[in-house]
Amino acid sequence: MMDWSAKQYVKFEDERTRPARDLLAAVPTREPRRVVDLGCGPGNTTELLLKTYPRAEIMGIDSSPDMITNARARLRGISFEVADLTTWRPDPAAPVDVIYSNAVFQWIAGHETILPRLLHLLPEGGSLALQMPDNLDEPSHVGMRDAAAAGPWAAKLAEAEASHTPIAAAGDYYRLLKPHAARVDVWRTVYHHPLDGIDGIVEWFKGSRLRSYLGPLDPAEREAYLAAYRAALAPHYPADAEGKVLLAFPRLFIVATR
Repeated sequence: MMDWSAKQYVKFEDERTRPARDLLAAVPTREPRRVVDLGCGPGNTTELLLKTYPRAEIMGIDSSPDMITNARARLRGISFEVADLTTWRPDPAAPVDVIYSNAVFQWIAGHETILPRLLHLLPEGGSLALQMPDNLDEPSHVGMRDAAAAGPWAAKLAEAEASHTPIAAAGDYYRLLKPHAARVDVWRTVYHHPLDGIDGIVEWFKGSRLRSYLGPLDPAEREAYLAAYRAALAPHYPADAEGKVLLAFPRLFIVATR
């Protein structure tokens, strides 16, 4: 799969940061000593954490070197590091009070073991807060799969869905985390983003899900695949008189507090 491109990702920074703000607003932990942005991306969410917790020590962790390079350039003085998000753990001498993760764990399998492990890294009163896109059944994503299966690149893209981990239902996460937490909040929100036509949708997902489909293809195949993807999207996203389409984007939120 292609590495993350911070430049592509931040084309829709305002829209991508809105659910990050909504998640943070629900974290009950006050005056934390240390906060970790797990899967910090280019630093937009880390900046949000810094503004919310100005007296806390903030650290950003991501598996993408390109994202970490951009985050360091954006926020000098904050500690950023490249690490495997599935095995990361804080320094025992520097306990963490909030583990925050925005739009990351939809890429990671094994929630049933990873999430309780992360929760148990926190002290009493600490919070694990995460948000995940819940849109694999939306036309935007069905179209990716249909375009992949219908073209001459089908064999090359047969494994593309392997990186798309279906997330569980809200109740499943509640039942998973409640035995380990004093309080668990789970909710689902559908955001509706007005974008500049079908091309706006394509540009949005070039910064996320489309990476796994475009990575195995050569440049000519990428252009042909994207044309097929646009054709698959068109019936589901009619443009208004100004050329805008409305992208429905469901997201699942979880805040578990020890």
